[in-house]
Amino acid sequence: MFIKKLEHIAFILDGNGRWAKERNKQRTYGHKIGMENIYPTILAAKSYGIKYISMFCFSTENWNRPLQEVNYLMQFPSEIFSKKEQEKYLQEGIKVVWIGRRSKVPLKTRKAIEEMEAKTKDANQITLHIALDYGSFEEVENCFKIVFNDINSKKLSLDNFSINTILNNLYTKDTPQIDLLIRTGGEKRLSNFMLLQLAYAELYFINTYWPDFKESDLKLAIQEYNNRNRRFGVIKDEKK
Repeated sequence: MFIKKLEHIAFILDGNGRWAKERNKQRTYGHKIGMENIYPTILAAKSYGIKYISMFCFSTENWNRPLQEVNYLMQFPSEIFSKKEQEKYLQEGIKVVWIGRRSKVPLKTRKAIEEMEAKTKDANQITLHIALDYGSFEEVENCFKIVFNDINSKKLSLDNFSINTILNNLYTKDTPQIDLLIRTGGEKRLSNFMLLQLAYAELYFINTYWPDFKESDLKLAIQEYNNRNRRFGVIKDEKK
């Protein structure tokens, strides 16, 4: 398939709980099946030549969910990044990068992801951003703390401050801007996810719940992306 300037796809993994409820299951069961869908989706994206994918797994607002659900979601990194799974990621050249706040998650969760980051740091086939305890507001707040400290310590002059100063201090500073956002589950909102990185992204909303999202759905999203005209605010002269 021809892919038009498509380097970075972001996913909002929505619909796990509703998927489970429709099957008379606990919401945690939906998260389990959704968790199992992460790896095959990475492989599908890799097969289309995508170099970066970002997955919104747990937001800074999700701490307000029922305690049982929060506790389960905090366990999933230990499962998807187990010793056995680490080998699969390494064999496929998948680099894992954690974007989000690290101070609030349980120590076991933090160790699981940071160990995966260390193990895969030299992988170069595709980069996976795991957005865990992530929120764009928190990211920007953290960015400005860094910038203000640099200004106060004279490492940065206010005259040299620009939008690039902000972008270069985000969690995704080493990553291209997002080209395509896919949100499953039927909702049509961004939910405080990578707001600056999504500035010129194409948005694709699908009713399919995340546990049912397949490679065929990804293919349709990429086809839709290829059919769109990304102008970035510019209109070329049209022939009369």
